[in-house]
Amino acid sequence: MSPKLITALTKQANQELYAAQAYLGMSHWCEVQHYNGFAKFLHEQVAEEQGHAGKIFKHLVDRDVIPAIGALEAPTTSFKNLNEVAKAAYDLERANTAGIHAAYESALAEKDYPAQVLLHWFISEQVEEEAWTDTLLVKTREASCAGALSSLDRHLPKILFSDATGD
Repeated sequence: MSPKLITALTKQANQELYAAQAYLGMSHWCEVQHYNGFAKFLHEQVAEEQGHAGKIFKHLVDRDVIPAIGALEAPTTSFKNLNEVAKAAYDLERANTAGIHAAYESALAEKDYPAQVLLHWFISEQVEEEAWTDTLLVKTREASCAGALSSLDRHLPKILFSDATGD
């Protein structure tokens, strides 16, 4: 593997770890605000993002590269309202997509076919990630009263993924 591609993959793996920390901060804020549905859902995203980082690190290790696990910037843990949480998730997934695309461009330039295959999975995954953050942002903005927020909180996964399941 070229040093440039190793750097790109390592950077993205560390971005995925940052995303996990950011979702953890969002989850705790939601829990303190008694949005337990949001808290649970966002906490599930923590494990998903950690898994994404692990997938990239495993690829590096399988190719005899010791991954450089970087220090993480502290994520935001204070929000004014759920709209800010939803916007933070939206922005986070756009940053992940940009990083994955940059890593893929490196894999293409280096003609590294195994890394391209790995990154194809991530490119497809980001379509789903961006879709649910789009829906989250719209639905959170639409929930303009306490009753609507409560309903959204109670039914969050079903609302976010109803199109995917055909419900």
